Formats: sequence, C-alpha cells, structure tokens
Amino acid sequence: MRIGIFFGGPSREREISFAGGRTVYDNLDKSLFQAVPVFVDSHGNFILLDWQYLYKGTIRDFYPPVSALPPSDLKLQVYLESLGALSPDEQDRIIAEVGRRLRPDELAELMDFAFLALHGPSGEDGAIQGLLEWYGIPYSGSGILPSAFGIDKIAQKTLIHALGLPSPAFRVLTAEEFDAADPAALLAYLERELGLPLVMKAPRQGSSIGVSIVRDADVAKFTAAVERSLFRRTVTREEWQRLGAQDRIAWAQHLIDIREGIGLPVVIDESPVAGFQLSVNGQPNDLTTGNSQLAPGFIYHPEELLRALDERLKLQDSVRLTNVQGEQQVLVEAFVQGREFSCIVVEDVDGTPLALPPTEIVKGTEVFDYRSKYLPGMARKITPIELPEADIQRIREQCEQLFRTFGFQVYARLDGFITESGDIFLNDPNTTSGMLPASFFFHQAAEIGLNPSQFLTYIIRTSLAARRRGGLQPVKLGRKLHALDQAVASRQHEQKPRTKVAVIMGGYSSERHISVESGRNIYEKLSSSAKYEPVPVFLTGSSADYQLYVLPINVMLKDNADDIRDKVRHYEAGHGQHPILERIRQEASKITHTYAAQSVAVPEKLTFEQLAERVDEVFIALHGRPGEDGALQQQLERVGLSYNGSGVESSSITINKFETNRRLREAGLRVAEHRLAARLEWEANPEAFYRSLEEQFAYPFIAKPSDDGCSSAVKKIKNRAELEAFARLIFRDQEDLHEDAARTLNLGFKEEFPRKEVFLVETLISRDGAKHFLEITGGLLTHRRPDGGRDIEVFEASEALATGEVLSLEEKFLAGEGQNITPARYAADAAERQRVSEEVKKELRRVAEVLNIEGYARIDAFVRVRENGEVEVLIIEVNSLPGMTPATCIFHQTALAGYTPYDFIDRILEYGKGRSENSEVRS
Repeated sequence: MRIGIFFGGPSREREISFAGGRTVYDNLDKSLFQAVPVFVDSHGNFILLDWQYLYKGTIRDFYPPVSALPPSDLKLQVYLESLGALSPDEQDRIIAEVGRRLRPDELAELMDFAFLALHGPSGEDGAIQGLLEWYGIPYSGSGILPSAFGIDKIAQKTLIHALGLPSPAFRVLTAEEFDAADPAALLAYLERELGLPLVMKAPRQGSSIGVSIVRDADVAKFTAAVERSLFRRTVTREEWQRLGAQDRIAWAQHLIDIREGIGLPVVIDESPVAGFQLSVNGQPNDLTTGNSQLAPGFIYHPEELLRALDERLKLQDSVRLTNVQGEQQVLVEAFVQGREFSCIVVEDVDGTPLALPPTEIVKGTEVFDYRSKYLPGMARKITPIELPEADIQRIREQCEQLFRTFGFQVYARLDGFITESGDIFLNDPNTTSGMLPASFFFHQAAEIGLNPSQFLTYIIRTSLAARRRGGLQPVKLGRKLHALDQAVASRQHEQKPRTKVAVIMGGYSSERHISVESGRNIYEKLSSSAKYEPVPVFLTGSSADYQLYVLPINVMLKDNADDIRDKVRHYEAGHGQHPILERIRQEASKITHTYAAQSVAVPEKLTFEQLAERVDEVFIALHGRPGEDGALQQQLERVGLSYNGSGVESSSITINKFETNRRLREAGLRVAEHRLAARLEWEANPEAFYRSLEEQFAYPFIAKPSDDGCSSAVKKIKNRAELEAFARLIFRDQEDLHEDAARTLNLGFKEEFPRKEVFLVETLISRDGAKHFLEITGGLLTHRRPDGGRDIEVFEASEALATGEVLSLEEKFLAGEGQNITPARYAADAAERQRVSEEVKKELRRVAEVLNIEGYARIDAFVRVRENGEVEVLIIEVNSLPGMTPATCIFHQTALAGYTPYDFIDRILEYGKGRSENSEVRS
C-alpha cells in the first residue's frame, strides 16, 4: 500500500511536523507499505520530496535552496515566506531543486492512503482533510468536522462549559478590545473575574505556541503576554538603543523564530499603541501625518527588519510589529494548580475509545511550552502518572468521554490537570500528536506493547475503517482493509533469522540524552530492515562499574536518559508495574494480539559475557565518556564482540582534545593555540591561575572540558568574571551548580555542566582578514580494501550556523534546532566552491590518517579562504562516535554521497565486523 506522508506545512509547528514526518517515513513497516514523502511548503505547495532532503536537520537547511536566497551580509537562514511575493514560475524553479510540484489532482495517482503528520492551521483544522476527501483519498486521524473543532480552543471551551464538564473558567479578549482599553484596567478586570495567575493562549495554534502565564499584577508582563498570543511585538527606542550590533541580530533571530517569537513576514503598524506615543520629543512626526517616506508595509527578510527598526526608531518612540498571520483573539484562562498530564486516546478494533496510560509532565513553574515538550530532558514525563489506580481510571474515563463528545476519530491527545482535591480539568485536545520517537504518541503505545512501526500500522488500519464508516468509497476501502488484514496476519507468522545488534545508549555524561536519541534512531533504522534485529541496551553506572540493561520497548521510549535510568532502578529495586498497566493491556489485547510481536517485559541486567551470548555485534551510540574513550571498546574486544567506530588506541587519543591537538600540530596541521588549566593550580592560587591564563590568551577565548563530548560546556570567555565563573563551575565539589556562576555564563534552562580536574583553554579562532570564514563539520567513512588496508571517503562538509556564541548541543543534534547548510558555502562560484571543498576534504583526510580513525567520524573545523585563494583549515576537534540523531548533519552529508541512513549504518557495522574477523585471522 502506497502511503503518502504529508509533513511540513505553513504552521508555526512545521519543524516538528517535518521531524515527525521523517519518523513516520523511517518506521513504516517496509513489508506492508511504500512511503511517498509529500513535503508541504509554507505557501501550501505539495512537493514530492527527493528522499535525501528528509534527513536534513531543519526545513531551512534545504528549503528554500541556497541558490534562491537573496544576497545577505549576515547569512541568516530563512523560510520561503522571507523571499517575498513569488510568482508561480519562481516557486516552480525553487521546488524543482528539491523535488517535483504535485497538483492536488495528481495525489490520488501517487498514493492509496495519506498519513497526516501536519500540525496546526492547514494541518489539523479540516482543510487538508476536506481536500483529500474531495479526491477520494483516505487519510489518518479525525475527519473534517472534528478536526475543525479540534483546532478551535474557544469553541472547545464553550462546548465543555455548556455541557457542564469541568474546565478552567475563561474569557476571550480581542485585539481591538485590547488596543482600545487601558491595559491596567483590563488586567484588573481579568484578575477579578479569573484570579491570578492568568494563562494566555493563541486560540487557533498548536497547544505549545503563543502560550504565557501571567503570575503577577504586572501591566508590562501582561501586555507582553497578550502580544505573544497575538504574534506581535512593540519595540521602544530605549530598548533598541540599549542593544549592540550583535545583540540586535540575536534579538531579531529570536523575534522571527516561528515557535517562540512572532515569525515573518510582519507589518510595521503605525497606529497608536496602548501605553505608547508615536512621537518625537512630544511632537507628532511625519509618520503620524502620512508624509513619511517610511510608509507601512510588509517586511519579509530579517535583514530588512533590522534596517527598518534602525530607521524608524530614530524618528519615533516605538513601533509595533505584527505578523501577517497573527491571531485576532486571545483565550484567557484561570490557572489550575495541579498535576499536569497528557493522554492519548485511540479507537480499538471495534471503534470504541480506549485511553492509553496517561503521562504526567513534571516541571517547575515554567510553561510546558514548545521547547519543554519536544527537547529531551527539559521536562520529565512519567508514565503512568503516579496516582492510585482509581484516579488514573477516572482520568482515562473522562478522556474517553471527551473523545466521544467531540466526535474524534482514530486517535487524539488530551491534556489536563488533576488537583489535590481530585478534580480533573481537561484542556486543549489535539487531533494530531507530535510524532518524534519519544513523543506521547509512541511513548504511551509502547506501554501496551506496540513499537512505533506496529502502532503506525494500527493507526493506518483504524483510519481506513473510520473513513469507510464515514461513507468514503466503502467498497474500495473494504477491499483495502481486507488486503491489509491479510498482510498483517501473514507477517505475524514470518520467521527470518536476522543479525542481532546490541545498540548501546545512555551513559552518565552531559550528552546522555543525545546518546539516547542517537540510540533510538539506530534502533529504528535497523528494526525496519530485513537484515538486522536490534537489541536496545542501556548503559549506566560509572567508569569503574559499567551496568548494562536490555530494555523493553516501553522503557527505551521514555523521554530521556534520566527517565530510563529511573525506570530501570524502579524495577531493580523490586517494584512492580503500576496495576493500571495490566488493566489497560488487557483492554488493548485485541489490538496487541494482532499487531505486537511480543509481550511487554522488564529491563534485564547483563554482564558483558552474557551480552556476547545474546547478540552478534554491537553499535555504540554513546557520546563522550563513556563510549568514545576506548574503555568500553576494550570490554567488547575482551568478549569477542565487534563494534562500530575506531579502535581502543585511536579512541583514547581523540577523546583527549589536548592530545589530539598536539598530534595534529606535530603532523603540520593547523590547530588553535591551547593549554590545560588544572584544578590543583587553581586551588593553590586562584589569582595567579587567572593571571597566567590572561597573559597567554587574550579575551575572548574558548574554555571547554578536555576529555568530554563535542558540545559539553564549551564557552566563549569574554572577561575575568566569566573565567572565574567557568572555573568555579567545572572545579566544583557538589553536583548542583553555583547559581551566580551559572547566571554569569548565561547557562540555559536545565543546561548541564560537568565537573573535571582540568579544562582546556584555546585561542578564539577568528576571521583574521580572510575573504570567507565559516565553521564546518565534516563526516567520513572508511572502507576496507582487499589487501587489508583502508580507504577514507570524506563527505561534503556542512556549514554550521550558531544562534549563540558557540554551537549548542541542541543545535548540533536535535530536530528543528540546528542550522546547517550542506554543502558548505565556501564561495558563490560553483567551480571555486568545489576547489575549496577538495582542499578541505584533503585536510580532513589527513586528520583521519594521523589519528588512525576507523569506521566513521566527524571532524569540526574553521575554514578561512584568503583573497589570493589560499585555504586554511583549522581543526577544532574530532568525534570518533559522532551523534546519530535523526537531525544530525552527518546524514545530510551521506545523502549527498548516495547513502540512505540505513546504508550508512550498515556499512559502519560491516566495517567493524570485518575488522574483528581480520583480527581473529591475524591472532
């Protein structure tokens, strides 16, 4: 059956939709389905996407393509809408670089079923559902009416209250009312009606977009929250003048972020703004009398926005920026003090709603916003919520009731709260859930024993049945259902021997959450193949005592490494499963009997010897220590297991950044000036320690751990205060961070900082007068020759764009976060770009040879291209086990070389297997 996967779209959640579409593409059962990737751009065009673009980190990494971008001084990545009003021919030229435009009337020729991974307006509001019904194409999820209702929070609230169902009290505030009213009086009215805190929401967006909490009777915070929900922003001259040039760029980047800012295009509103006067020195200016050369108009590009703000804020006290797709209403709700949960409800085989185990969302006082929802480790997710069975059952029953009341079909995600007194408030039902590997959608399905591939098969089957019940081509869909049921039944009886691969993930470093993301991605790619049978293995403990656990699927799909560790310890301490799980699994038995290959198990502890008896080979998905340091490789060699990546000796060198730099410099390669800074020296005389570093390195310089992963605690140190803060944090005795030092270094929410005995200090690599200067990351793959030697294939490097001072962990590895352009933009001229690329590849190949890298690796570097054409490559660091998350740019690079992610992983495993076999022959 041909499954058209619709993803991307014009909504503010398009990046999560893009990542979710990739998850569906990767996890569809290849023996049952053929995936047809249909990317929807922000103008609503349908594009049959070339497969290699599926593995880009963000939409902006490939669309619009570099060739379509206007000249730019800042090289900021933008979405298609920032190119302005494009003619159909211009859009066709852009589309042709990434795939083929599809007319709506072509869709039925390409697919038998549409799987909708779209979010928000134009995705889960009934619009795409209506189009598909017009062309007779069955689709996933709810139909037109429940989808239209499911996107409208105000309509939902009105019906919930009309039916007498528990829900927070609310008021609706229009943009016109807000602009006409005194903000202080409006806030006082809402405080009387609803109390504080107030929850402000954009009523027709995804559940995490345009949401704020106003906790105090603060007019400025209230105004900012209203503007956030209306997707507009008032900027004052005083605020703008306080910002330096780089700060203005960072401010604009945050403002145009479609998830947390207001996005583009915007219009500069010249009408008076409540609380502000559009005047110069108290006198009306030309802007207010219509004589200005700076007439109101659309602003599409971030550099255009920066110029407009510079010009206008010289002439007036403030401007108001409004997104052209902004909201006109704000939903204001009373705050519910309680435990927050989210529950997936599915239809069982006979169409009856079945609530899966609800998940508790554990956080601080912050909003469960976009970042908290989708970035691992930002909020803890506990399944099932830790409550007595009777309370969980009440949550489930109310979720099932609301599912029926709203007429939802196939599946939905319902969010809510349970208070200390036991009251349950349901909120914000969603007819499309996020579909990242550990999203609630897959996470809760795993608790009844369905892995992502099996759950997707069930959703497709249930959606076909729902469309048939709704009268869409009942005879034709009846035949499709029968054929799918027969294929699923025959699949259950297939017994094909496959190579067992232990995928080791987790660890105890600050990169453990990314390691889990990498491990799950490897697991998914291998499990969808006919060759491999992956076995998820979680590593925890310490460097002196590795502890290995084989994970059942429901534990592997916990949100992050800490959740997995806690669940493993829970079982190891002798605690059984929550009784509600057995009840739900029994209720779901008709589903799992048909679609699940095995029953839900518990984590199982293994020794390395036992692991060697269980599996044929190993894929190490760990990052930093442990994993990249050679110690784990020694253990695997001891028990005769082949593994991916470099051997013991090479790994022990590349984990040590100081030793890596030393060896590369001795070989004639360029590296930054560097030295180690030791805790003993700091403790003996802090002042002398700081002065010694300042005499050798001019501010700003780079400080980072010398023996950890590539992004852990890498900081640009600009002054003595930041140097002192860095030393205090990295040399601290206790686990908790020093709050004042963390503030000085502007550590992000829940950002971790390792403790070390030494750290590395490096000169900050700068442009130094070069014509072109960029940061790149380049991947490579080694191939074994018949004579036993090896060839090194170096891929086209990616240009890495940081939003902050250095690339963060999230930007490197997480979907929708990083900005990478592959291949790197060394020059505008194609021939010159390729010449520079070959020079860079030659240097990266030399690095791999000097360090005896095997299997694969990622090398980070800066590249300078001088006026005379000379190319300088300055190596930053080498990663012998690079991140393998779905979004990491090594997959962008391998795709250009013709390798699918599975092909690349398969070659890595085959190289490790061949190395082990050759070693056995030699011995």
